[in-house]
Amino acid sequence: MKNTALDGWMATADPFLGPLRALADDLTERTGVPLDLSATLFRRARLAGFTRPGRISAGGSCRLLGTADGWAAVNLARPDDLASLPALLALLGTPGGDLITAAEQVTAGHFAESAQMLGIAAAAHRSDASGRAPVRAERHGWRQPRTLAGLRVVDLSALWAGPLCAKLLGLAGAHVVKTESTTRPDGARFGHPEFYRWLHDGHESLVLDFSSGALAQVVAEADVVIEASRPRALRRLGIHPEQFLAARPGRVWVGITGYGRQDDRIAFGDDAAVAGGLTGLDTRGDPVFLGDALADPVTGLYAARAVVRSLASGGGELLCVSMAACAAALAASAPRPC
Repeated sequence: MKNTALDGWMATADPFLGPLRALADDLTERTGVPLDLSATLFRRARLAGFTRPGRISAGGSCRLLGTADGWAAVNLARPDDLASLPALLALLGTPGGDLITAAEQVTAGHFAESAQMLGIAAAAHRSDASGRAPVRAERHGWRQPRTLAGLRVVDLSALWAGPLCAKLLGLAGAHVVKTESTTRPDGARFGHPEFYRWLHDGHESLVLDFSSGALAQVVAEADVVIEASRPRALRRLGIHPEQFLAARPGRVWVGITGYGRQDDRIAFGDDAAVAGGLTGLDTRGDPVFLGDALADPVTGLYAARAVVRSLASGGGELLCVSMAACAAALAASAPRPC
């Protein structure tokens, strides 16, 4: 039976999905794992009963705001973000004002930079649509071609992009170990329970005190590591991707970030999509959100395919996956401006 709600979401995004279909077909050919692209991209929206978004994201936390020279997205996804709003308004020169009016007085770049200074995810529309590669590989170890069957994947990521990558690797035969901190559990646990189960069913679960040193041992036993941390956070725990890769041939490390490992800006799926220009258009030609946090599942697919290809060619690589660049790669393929 066709799901007409999902069909509607898919039709809206369809002009952008040519490269993603080719990627999904390649991943299936390499692993034997069938992919329903519509369900993969829009499962959470269906489960949560989201309506298709406009200037407010499907999940409700991210907004597109008009600025003096264009558009910017700001994502108030956490209580701390809401608490930081007075400070943001002060930075924008409108203390005691409202965010819509404040945004109209400044450029999109200034608005996003001010929010990011406070740790709030924000981006100017198409600010990261530079055409850089969605995945950049750095070689730090010896090659040894391998398949996924029986490999140990340690998933240190959270929310959607990294866990989707881990799910696909698990379906292809890897043993996935979902690893969380006692003090910072995966925020997706507090979302729709069926969506969380879909991402993590069949995975081993570990909850550790990261400050105890136990994480280093878990990582040492891995063949593939997936993480979405700022690089300095793991370095403080004594964990270095370069050393992990050099210690044994054929390993792969996946680092998922909003804008690249050298960029500390925070990102979630909706604002990263805006940064890459992966947006729809309203009747006036102005941007609206496309899908549900679309950069998240898109990045998960790019990351999974990159791991499979790296292992087949010998591994030894740090795969730097940028959410905004993944979104931009799809936006660039659209047959109309976005």
